[in-house]
Amino acid sequence: MVKTFRIGVDIGGTFTDFILMDGEKAIVRKELSTPEDPALAVLSGLSQILDLMDSPADSPVDLVHGSTVATNALLEHKGARTALITTEGFEDIIEIGRQNRPELYDFSVEKPSPLVPADLRFGVQERTLHSGEIAQSIDKKEMEEIKSRIIQSGIQSVAICFLFSYANPRNEATVYHELQDLNLPISASHLIVPEYREYERFSTTVVNAYVAPVMQTYIDVLRKKVKGKLRIMQSNGGSISATAACETPVHTILSGPAGGVVGAFEVARNAGFRKVITFDMGGTSTDVSLCEGEIQVTTEGGIGGYPIKVPLVDIHTIGAGGGSIAYLDEGGALRVGPESAGADPGPICYGKGDKLTVTDANLLLGRLDSSRFLGGKMALDAEKAREYMTALADQCGYTPSQAAEGIIAVVDAKMEQAIRVISIERGYDPREFVLVSFGGAGGLHACELAKNLSIPTVLVPGNAGILSAFGMLVSDVTKSYSRTILLKAEDTAYQDILQMFEAMEERACREMMAEGFAATEIIFQRSIDMRYEGQSYELNVPFDEAFLESFNQIYTRRFGYYNAKNVIEMVNLRMNAIVPVQKPALEREEPRGPDPSPALICRRPAMISGDECEIAVYGRELLSPGNVVDGPALIAEYSATTLVPADFTCQVDEYGNLVLKKR
Repeated sequence: MVKTFRIGVDIGGTFTDFILMDGEKAIVRKELSTPEDPALAVLSGLSQILDLMDSPADSPVDLVHGSTVATNALLEHKGARTALITTEGFEDIIEIGRQNRPELYDFSVEKPSPLVPADLRFGVQERTLHSGEIAQSIDKKEMEEIKSRIIQSGIQSVAICFLFSYANPRNEATVYHELQDLNLPISASHLIVPEYREYERFSTTVVNAYVAPVMQTYIDVLRKKVKGKLRIMQSNGGSISATAACETPVHTILSGPAGGVVGAFEVARNAGFRKVITFDMGGTSTDVSLCEGEIQVTTEGGIGGYPIKVPLVDIHTIGAGGGSIAYLDEGGALRVGPESAGADPGPICYGKGDKLTVTDANLLLGRLDSSRFLGGKMALDAEKAREYMTALADQCGYTPSQAAEGIIAVVDAKMEQAIRVISIERGYDPREFVLVSFGGAGGLHACELAKNLSIPTVLVPGNAGILSAFGMLVSDVTKSYSRTILLKAEDTAYQDILQMFEAMEERACREMMAEGFAATEIIFQRSIDMRYEGQSYELNVPFDEAFLESFNQIYTRRFGYYNAKNVIEMVNLRMNAIVPVQKPALEREEPRGPDPSPALICRRPAMISGDECEIAVYGRELLSPGNVVDGPALIAEYSATTLVPADFTCQVDEYGNLVLKKR
């Protein structure tokens, strides 16, 4: 019998990461990403990681893939030529948007251009009332005219969004079926996001249509080259089949960062921590998320200025990564990011770049061991980085070391603020949480962030630079469903709500069984979006018999009070259909004592907190559970490096995690 390997893949801005779990053994690989064709790095890495297992390149695999294809197509405006069919008179909703905007007093702010230009928006004479009553049905003759215009315009994808289709989708469904003979990807809002708030619903459906052909092309390439199963990571922390990802690619927009949160929470939970702040610092960005006993999910996300109203792991992202570019602005102030050197040309020390990055600064401060970067397979050019750093330092009137430390200080301040946004600004005390640090660059900055935020413990998992790919392997198969109801809680019986959920579960069962799962494998998670009557935004509350009390508790934690006399309104029903996957076992070893000296590689000079000192460098693969490393020290591994500052100590726990605390 031919063995099937389970492999997780995460495409990042600089590297594409791979992890193969064979029992308790993990085989990892990092490849420079290929932005011009992401599949090149994926196929190259798969071939090499299978080679490490002495298996042919066409061996069957169970591949779970975090994809940035839809993300990049949206951000770079390289999606399909898309048409929008909507209710006559509402063609410009996607351009008008809402009056609230992120830069309220910026007179020069530029709104993102609509994904569908005005000449490709088609109004239809139809009308569905807010009650769901059909006041005007679809005119088949009018539809034939629109189909003709779509063909003449060279359209590659179509979005259908009618007013109040969440209350009754009949008109949308009619148009959806009328367009099937065009053999184009068709995205109808009642299938993508059947919820009220027309702008967000329209935007989400248009984004789905815009990226669908790009995702289809990419997945077709992988299907032809990869033998076995292919699942795609979603933004909600679960995975779906490749077929479902082609139909609803909007659900994969933030799949990579979501995989990181899933992996970090799984490792932390296994180590005994359930209140964690995840800190993922990669090559182009930093992603942070707060998990209080469970992974937090939101439906108020967006990317590139386009609202996306689908379930997303609640992640706050900033443009601060190892490849973030440092420069002086017009006023002479030092800035870092959000622009990144990416994989090509990459940081100066990679050999091709010509713009200073955070990675160059860490290297020049002695915080990276150039001889062990990627296990010694990639040489770093410290002299070239020093040449450019000296030029920047001369402009600032600093020494090269001071300029490098300035870059680190600026990027640390940005990341500290990001953590404050998801914790302090939402009523959480970071002193009650553990900071789980991962990503290729996270371990170099985690302790400083923890110290500034009074976070008592930092946890750095094994294979920290590959953790997002590990998250793909531990993600369950998940499909999300929603339905707008807009009912007052006091007027609605619990059993009536239960029946509404049961109708959603019937649909979920059909779709999951069509993908080969048994009905007995499916677990349902129910929740409701709720608010006080008259409010504009909701809080999501788990649905059980005590859901009203839960709403008051959640409202109090978020806003500091609640009013028992206010009328509570139920807005949306939400349901996840989950098929748990078998999680790879995490190896546990008995502690062997505190002495880390067998793992000591060398001692060399470094700059820590403005002071030049001698720093010990340890090989992480040589450390054993129970070992204690006092700072200043570096712990180097294939995918990442962890800095232990002078006032920190690090202990290796029974699962090989690094647990760092301030002394």
